[in-house]
Order: sequence, then structure tokens, then C-alpha cells
Amino acid sequence: MSEHLEIAGRKLSSRLIIGTGKYKTYEQNAQAAEAAGAEMVTVAVRRVNLTDKDKPLLVDFLDPEKYIYLPNTAGCFTAEDAIRTLRLAREAGGWDLVKLEVLSDQKTLYPDMEETLRAAKLLIKDGFQVMVYCSDDPVYARKLEDAGCCAIMPLGSLIGSGLGIINPVNIRLIVEQSSVPVIVDAGVGTASDAAAAMELGCDGVLMNTAIAEARDPIRMARAMKHAVIAGREAYLAGRMAKKLYADPSSPLAGLI
Repeated sequence: MSEHLEIAGRKLSSRLIIGTGKYKTYEQNAQAAEAAGAEMVTVAVRRVNLTDKDKPLLVDFLDPEKYIYLPNTAGCFTAEDAIRTLRLAREAGGWDLVKLEVLSDQKTLYPDMEETLRAAKLLIKDGFQVMVYCSDDPVYARKLEDAGCCAIMPLGSLIGSGLGIINPVNIRLIVEQSSVPVIVDAGVGTASDAAAAMELGCDGVLMNTAIAEARDPIRMARAMKHAVIAGREAYLAGRMAKKLYADPSSPLAGLI
């Protein structure tokens, strides 16, 4: 299996994607990205300053020549809002690889899958390459892939919750059926959550709050880097079978 993560023709050595929100400063964000070894950063177009030169600019700290910028539609609750936001992003920075999320309500930030699928189809028709945040529903995941999405991004648990992978069975089903990358997006709280996602066979993990709201974001970014690598290695190695009873490491025959 390839050691690179390939999304819409872009090859990444790192399977960890980080966000650009909730950090104390853009400088801290840049330090976290470096510590994480990330090559792609997701950018909330409606919340991050990309164009106002009178204020600190994200691009001054995270070089677009070094990092792949992934504009996202955080804060959008209709397909129309999401499409408008990404068209503005394309005009501002020429970005056509995007992350689509259409949310259902403020309390849970759970994806509205009907609106998400509708927006995905319209964006793909408009020439965008769409990585899509979605529920952990294998049926909708298949529909999104069939619509032409270049990566499926099921939630591990609610955005910013830190609850980890709530439904590993569904994540595994999505991995098994998908021919495009599957990237767990949302809910990771600590390194073991990232490793668990990778051990399920996911192609990558996207996180923001888990690093940005850690007591030491830079150290947590390093921890996440190693967790993603370890989880991937464990998945490729193939874990031992689980057994109901003990199985001695040394044979019982020929004891002295």
C-alpha cells in the first residue's frame, strides 16, 4: 500500500491535516503545523483573515507555497451558503480543492446530509474537487463518493467534543467500501483517538480543537504526528486475532 496519501492528484507524505482555528495566535498555529509535520491545513473562509492587510494575515505565518490550503465552509447551514463561500475562496486564492461541510444546528454541529449531498453535486458540477465532511453513515458516504467527492470525511464524534471514535464499526464499513481516501474529521481528543482512527484503516485524520485547546498545543501536535504514524503502521502490520482464552508465548511441550 502506498506510503503517500493522494487526494485529487496531490501526494502528501503526512496523513495528518490540521485546522487554523482556536489558536491563540497565527504564530502558534504555524508552530503547531510544523510540529505536526502537516502538509495540508484547513481554513474556515468565513472566520480566518485571508485578505485584510490591516490585520494579521494567515498567509504570513503559514506559507501557501509550503502548505496546501483547504478552504472549508465552517459555519454554513445551507447548500447555498456553502457554495457562495467556496466560490469566494476560489476568487480570493484560486483554490479549487475544498472541504465541504453543511451543518444542521448550532448545538450539535451535526452535518445536514441532504443539504451536503446537494451542495456536493453542485460544487463538483462547478469544477470544484470536494472533500466532504459527513456523518458516519455508510449509505450517505457511498452516495457522496458516487457523486464525485474526492475524499470522504466521516465524523469520529461531534465537532470539538474530544469524545474520540464513537462508532468504529461504521467507520470501518465506510473504509471497506470506499475507493477514495477516508479521513476521520471531528471528535479526536488525544493521540490514542488518532491512532484508533488509523488502525481502522482510515487514510488520514483531520483535527483542530484537539491540538489548539491542549495545554501545550505544540507538544500535542507532535504527539498527534506520532499517533497517526503508529496507527498506520499497526494497520498495515495486521493486528493479532483476539482470543477468548490465554495462548502461551512459549510452547508447553518440552518443559524442563
